[in-house]
Formats: sequence, C-alpha cells, structure tokens
Amino acid sequence: MKTLTAAETRKLLPFPDLVEMLRETVVDYHKGQISCPERMVVPTIDRSGTVMSMVACATDSLTTKLLTLYNGNAARDLPAIQGQVTCMDAIDGRFLFSLDGVATTERRTAAMSMLGLDCFRPAHLKTVLLIGTGVQAKAHLEALNTLYPGITVYIRGRSAERVSALTENHAYPALQLRNADLEYFEPDVVITVTSSRSILYDEPPVSMRLVIGVGAYRPEMIEIGPTIVNGSACIVDDPIGAPSEAGDIIQAGKDWAEVKPLAAYLSGNEKPKGPVFFKSVGCAAWDLAACRLARRTLGL
Repeated sequence: MKTLTAAETRKLLPFPDLVEMLRETVVDYHKGQISCPERMVVPTIDRSGTVMSMVACATDSLTTKLLTLYNGNAARDLPAIQGQVTCMDAIDGRFLFSLDGVATTERRTAAMSMLGLDCFRPAHLKTVLLIGTGVQAKAHLEALNTLYPGITVYIRGRSAERVSALTENHAYPALQLRNADLEYFEPDVVITVTSSRSILYDEPPVSMRLVIGVGAYRPEMIEIGPTIVNGSACIVDDPIGAPSEAGDIIQAGKDWAEVKPLAAYLSGNEKPKGPVFFKSVGCAAWDLAACRLARRTLGL
C-alpha cells in the first residue's frame, strides 16, 4: 500500500480537479450512491485527546479517515491534529494507498468552498473578506490564488501579527492581500474559517453578496449570525449531517425545511433567490472524492 506524505497528498489534489470531483461526488451522495455514516468521536481514557473515525463507501472505492486531536501537543512540538485517509478498492477490498489526513481535510474543505463559490458567486467577483488566519485560511488562499487570480482578499483575524503574516506572504502571488481593519471595502464574498463560539459576521444580507461559513461544525460553535442566516437562502453541503453540526443555522433557529442541499443547484437549472448563505460542515464522502481523484492520478 502506498503511503503519501502531506506534500505528496497536496500535489495529488490540485484545486481545479478536486472541485470537479467534488461536484460529481456531491451528486452521487445526494442520489444515495455513497454510504456515509455519522462520524465516530471517542475521547481517550485520560481525556487528553480525541480519536475521530469517518467512513464512506461507494461502488468504486471505500475510504476511512482516522484522526487524533491533542490540544496539548504544542508543548511537545507536535501538531494538534494528525491522521490518515485510507483508500480501498470496493470490489475486492484491497488497501490501495493512504493520504495525509490533515492535508486531505484542508484541501477538500477549501475545494468545497470553491464549489459553493462557483455555484453562487456574484457575476463580478472582485473582493473577498476572509475571516480567520489558521490552516484553513491558508488553504482557502491557495485555492483562491489558483482559481480566482486577480481578486483582492481582505483578511481579518484576532491576531494582528497573524493577519500581517498572511498579507505579507508571497505564496499567493495572484492575489492582492489586504488587512480588513485598515481600509473600507464592500466584499462580494465573505468566507469564515475559524473555531469561533461567538458571532464574527452578521451584517444585513445583500442580494449580491455570498456568505460561506466553514468553521462552525458543532452546535455550540458559531461564526455567522442570525441576521444573515434567517435573511438568506440557506444551502448546505451535507443535508444529513448539518442539522446536528451546523452551529450557525442551529443557533439561529432556522426552519430546516427551508434549508436546501447543494446538490439541488449543481445542474445550473435552479438558482436561489436573494442573498445566499452556503454552510459547509464536511463529511466522509468529501474525503472519498479526494481519494477518487488521487486514485485516478495514481492509476490505481
């Protein structure tokens, strides 16, 4: 079985191809062609860490993601999150390869935002407000740099030093990077990628402004406030997992009958009316999409 490093994993998952593979996989998932049970979250005996397991099964491939989360690892000079995504053949069960779990999650999460951006973005996309400065912020900047060269991205975060580190980073040469707190602007798109438990963005909805919420993936977490949620067409990547995970929508008290799946809009025949809030919570099927792409490239 091939074991790919983080760098090799990123190379196997270029954003243009990953967005298109996600598009196909979202439809398969919506049609019931992918089995994706709820993720298993198990605390360690001493409660110092957590083990997460996510499984997805399709007719071509089987995948499982195993992650460990140890918040105290900074003192050990180790990453807080470590893991692998393993891909097996669905016909005979052969173990084919494993991808770096963190790199896979970063890229498929950013690619899902890009799929939402492709579906719902304003006609003239010039400015993006990115709230967050962590690993997902960097993944989203890389995706925007690849897919939307020439736009201006304003960055906002709790740490002025981390904002400066991103705006001065030359890893995204196709983007104009700005500190969101230093000048006035009207964003065409807002993307939040934090672990916040308090509202970060709740401006009155604007019909030509897309809001994408990525970080609040637990009921107690929130980034986008009720003004946006209740005043917008709400669309989710995973309609099965979202009712128990999408903190922004849960805390806003939104009627889930009014929340629509992303799959309903991928044909291009239907368009939501008015402002759009796209909520991404993620699921194992998106890891399967990453494995499908990697498997195709590896010739397995």
